[in-house]
Amino acid sequence: MEVNWLDVVSLLAAAVLGGIIGLERELRGKPAGLRTNILICLGSCVFTIISTSLSSGSDPGRIAAQIVTGIGFLGAGAIIHSGAGIHGLTTAAGIWVVASVGMACGARMYFLAIVAAFVSLIILLLLPPFEKKFRKDQTSQSD
Repeated sequence: MEVNWLDVVSLLAAAVLGGIIGLERELRGKPAGLRTNILICLGSCVFTIISTSLSSGSDPGRIAAQIVTGIGFLGAGAIIHSGAGIHGLTTAAGIWVVASVGMACGARMYFLAIVAAFVSLIILLLLPPFEKKFRKDQTSQSD
């Protein structure tokens, strides 16, 4: 069996990009951290590679659709209701995006994967201070 080096590059790219997002989550102490994000990204990449390899005469989008659905169930498991609040929505959305990054790597759309990963990272890093300020402003206005 011959090694397909483009598949190896896709897998390594998925592991690195999933790891970058996962590291941010890990450092913030979130449930879906480094390993979880790497594995989701890597698994999505593998399924996409398999899908495109097996697609002679069939639709490779069928496996992609199943990845999206499956990740949706994982994300639903990350959402927790506690009292009047809901927690885990960002984690759920994050693993959904990480899966899409893995799919892009598997489809060899590396530029798309890199941009999506870094836009996600910017959102995760830069928006929390604005959210806190907005919540504080809302609380003070209702008093």
